[in-house]
Amino acid sequence: MRHTTQALVIFLIFLWSLEEGVLSRRGQCAGNQCFAVFQESEDFPGAQKICKDFGGHLLTVQTLQAQEVVLNLLSGLSGRYWIGLQLPDGRCPDNASQLFGYRWVTGDGATDFHNWGGFDSGCSSKCVSVSAEVNSTWWQESCREKLTGFLCQHSLEGPCRRLEVKGGAQVKYTTPMGFDGTDLATFPQGSIAVKKHLDAEYLESKHLCFSGDWTQAPWSCEVMRGGCEQGCVTPNQQSDTCTCPTGQALHANNITCAKDPCADCAHQCQQEGDIYVCRCNHGYTLASDRKGCVDVNECDNEDSCTEENQECMNTVGGFECICREGFDEEDGVCVDIEICEKCEHMLCEKSDRVYKCACRSGFTVSDRDPTNCDIHCTQQDCPAQCIPDTDKLQCYCANGYIQDIRNETEVICTDIDECEDERHCDHTCVNTYGSYRCLCDEGFELLGDHQCVSSEDGSGSTQPYQVSTPAAVHPTAVPSYVKAGSLLGIAVFVAVCAALLYFLVRNALKRCGKMDLASLKGADVDIFHLQQVTTEKYKRFSFDKQWKNDSQRL
Repeated sequence: MRHTTQALVIFLIFLWSLEEGVLSRRGQCAGNQCFAVFQESEDFPGAQKICKDFGGHLLTVQTLQAQEVVLNLLSGLSGRYWIGLQLPDGRCPDNASQLFGYRWVTGDGATDFHNWGGFDSGCSSKCVSVSAEVNSTWWQESCREKLTGFLCQHSLEGPCRRLEVKGGAQVKYTTPMGFDGTDLATFPQGSIAVKKHLDAEYLESKHLCFSGDWTQAPWSCEVMRGGCEQGCVTPNQQSDTCTCPTGQALHANNITCAKDPCADCAHQCQQEGDIYVCRCNHGYTLASDRKGCVDVNECDNEDSCTEENQECMNTVGGFECICREGFDEEDGVCVDIEICEKCEHMLCEKSDRVYKCACRSGFTVSDRDPTNCDIHCTQQDCPAQCIPDTDKLQCYCANGYIQDIRNETEVICTDIDECEDERHCDHTCVNTYGSYRCLCDEGFELLGDHQCVSSEDGSGSTQPYQVSTPAAVHPTAVPSYVKAGSLLGIAVFVAVCAALLYFLVRNALKRCGKMDLASLKGADVDIFHLQQVTTEKYKRFSFDKQWKNDSQRL
C-alpha cells in the first residue's frame, strides 16, 4: 500500500509538472541515482522545491564522479545553475573545512570534492551555483537570485530494466523528470515506455515502471488518465477502460483512438469483409470521395413523369410530378385552365378533361383563335349584332352574310348566295348557310379551292370542297330580293349617281361665275369671304337676285 501511494503521488506530480512546463531536457541515471538539469529560472528555495516534488533534491557534488555528471549535464549550455549547497542562516563562512561552513541540502557537511571559483567571507545568507562555461566552477550567490536553472538528483526505488522487444519494434523511454531515457539501462519509477513498430500508424503498447516491473496501459485512471490517449473511466468499479470522443473508435491496443471508419460517411456505413464502405439513402448517389452523398436528379430520366401535361420537379432525395404552368390537377389529371383566363366571353366549359372557351348565344368559337367568338348563324336570316353609337348604329354579320334593313329599322343578316357568281367553282356550286361548296363532274376531282381536274384513274370524283366552315351545311333557297348579281347592280347605280352629281356641280359652278357678287356686299363690309355653296343656298341666292331685279323695274 505504501508503494502504491508513493507511486500515485509521483505520477500526479509528474502530471502537474507537464502542465506547468517544468521539464528536463537532459538527464542520466547511474547505479541507484538519476540526475537531471532543469533550464527553468528559479531562486534557490524554488529550485529545491521542484526537486522535492519529483522525489529528489538539488544535486550534491560530493565526489569526483558527481562532478563528471555535472560536466555531462551542462555540456554545451551556458549560465549558472543551482546545486544543493548553501550557508545556513545566521552562520558565517569559516576555514575549518573545505566547504567553509557550507552544508549540503541533505544535512551533510563532508565532501571529497570542491571546485570554488572565488570566495566571499561575508556573513550574509548565500547559496552555491555552478558555471556551465568555466569547468563547472562553484560560485557564491544570493539565495534569492533567479539563475538560469538547477540540477536535481533522484534516488531510484524499484528501478525497471529495458523492455524486451521483438519483430523490429522500437521503444521510447521517458523518465518522470521529463528527459529522454533512450540510452539508459535502468529507469526510475514513473518512467513511461512506448512500444511501436516503424511502419505502424499506431503504437503497439504503453507501459509504466512501478516497483521494478512494467505495467501495461490502461492502468489506474487516477494516474495520468491510465495512460489513455483521450479519456479513462472505471465503469462499475471494474477494470479501467480508455474512451474515445465521438467520431473515433478505440484502437486494438486499447489506449489510442483511431478514426472511426464510418465517421465520414454521410448516410450509412456497411462492413464488407475487412473494410467499411459508405452507402447512401434512396434518392442519393455516392460522391466522388466515396463518403459524401449527392442528390440524384430523377428529372433527367424522361420516364419520371409520363402523364399528359405533367412536368418533373426534383426534390432533395426524390422528385414530384406536378402540372405544367397553366394547368391544374383535378382528379389526378392535369387540365388546362390558362385558356379560361383568355376567353372573350368569359365562359369556359370542361369537356373530356379539357377546358375550352364557350360563347354566348348567337356566337361560336372562332376557328382562327379558340379564345375568340365569331357571330354564328345557322339559318338563312339572322338578326345582326349591333353596337349602339352616339352617331350611328354599328352592326356586324357573320362571314357569308350581308346586312339587309327591313321595316326601315330592323337590321337583318341574310345569307349570300355565292353560287350566283359562276367564277367560284369550275363545275357545280352548292350554296350553304354562310358559305358554299364546290362539286366536280364525274371523272374529275377537286384540286384546291375550286378547280376540277381529270382523275388519273378515270373513275371520277364528286368529293365537295367546303370553302369555309359554317355551322350548318344545309342547301338554302335563294331569296327573290337578294341575288349575288345585285352587288353588280348596286355598283352600276352608284356610278350613275356619281356622274349625275358631277354634271350638277359643274353647271352650278358656271352659273356662279356670272353672278354680281358686289350686290352681296353691305355698306360696312370691306372684305369678301369665300363660302361653300350648297344647292339650297344656291336656290336662295337666285331667288333673292330675281326679286331685287323685279323691284328695280317697278
